[in-house]
Amino acid sequence: MNQATAPGKIILFGEHAVVYGRPAIAVPLTQVRATATLSPNSTAFQVIAHDLGQQYLLTEAATDNPIAVAVNETLRQLGHPVAPSVNLGLQSTIPLGRGLGSGAAISTAIVRVLAQFYQTDLTPAEISAIVYEVEKLHHGTPSGIDNTVIAFEQPVYFIKGRGVQRMTVKKSLTFVIGDTGVIASTREVVAALRQRWQTAPDRYEGYFDEVGRLAQHAKMIIEQGLVGAAALGKLMNENHELLTDMGVSSPELDKLVLAAGDAGAWGAKLSGAGGGGNMIALVEPAQAEQVAQALRAAGAIETIITTVR
Repeated sequence: MNQATAPGKIILFGEHAVVYGRPAIAVPLTQVRATATLSPNSTAFQVIAHDLGQQYLLTEAATDNPIAVAVNETLRQLGHPVAPSVNLGLQSTIPLGRGLGSGAAISTAIVRVLAQFYQTDLTPAEISAIVYEVEKLHHGTPSGIDNTVIAFEQPVYFIKGRGVQRMTVKKSLTFVIGDTGVIASTREVVAALRQRWQTAPDRYEGYFDEVGRLAQHAKMIIEQGLVGAAALGKLMNENHELLTDMGVSSPELDKLVLAAGDAGAWGAKLSGAGGGGNMIALVEPAQAEQVAQALRAAGAIETIITTVR
C-alpha cells in the first residue's frame, strides 16, 4: 500500500489581487491534511472518495472530474498512459469550499501517491505544475498560489508568472482561523469580481495596487522581524477593508473579523476567495484561545490555532 498527504493553506495577504499580477503571501496549514492511499485492485482503477461517499471507476468519470484530471495528468507526466489496477482512497480533514485549499491539497496528495507508486521523484515545482492544471477546474482563472504553497509546504511570496520566492519567518506568528460554515464557490466569486473589474477597471486596479503594496510591506515585516506583530495586524485590517470594498467579503466574515478585534487580536481578515469560508486573526499566543472562544461565540462553527515559523 502507498500513502501520501498534503496540507491545507491560508493566504495571509493578496487574495484576488494576485490573479491580476500583484504579490500575495501564503503559508501551509499543517493541522489539516488530505490523504491519498493506493491499495491493490485486481481489475481496474477505482476511486473511493470517502468524505463524499462516492465510489466509481476512473474510466467512468466525467472529463471535468477534478480527481480524474489529477490522476490522468499525473500518469501522463510520469509516462504511464494506462492506469494501474488499484483503489485510490481519498480522505481529508480540510473543510471543503472554505478557502483552505482543499482541492489543491487533494490533487497534491494524488500526484504524490502516484509518483510514489511508480517510484519516481517529482520536485515540488513539478507537482505544483500538475496540480495547477486541476486548479483551473476549481477556479476558472487560478493565480497558482494554492498549488504552489501546498506543493512546497512552506511560506511563499508569490507573483503570478514570476516563479516562487520561499519566505523565511524571522519571528513565529500565531493565527486563529475562524470558519463561517458558509460554503462559497471560488469560481463564482472570482468570476463576479472579474465582471466588476471589467466594468470599472481603474477603481479595481487601484484596489489591487493597494493590496499588492500591503503584501510587499508584510513580506518585509515577516522576514526581517524588525517591528512588532501589531504592525502586521494593522496591514491585515487594511487588507480586509480593501477586500470588502471589492465586494468579496460577507456579513458572516465581517462579524468574525470584528469579534476577533474586540477580543484582542492584532488584526484580522478573510482568507481565500471570500463570500464565506474562513477568516484569520493574528494574535498574541497567550490570547489565542480567548480569541478562538470569541469567534465561536460570534458564530464560527470551528476554529483552528496555528503557528507559522
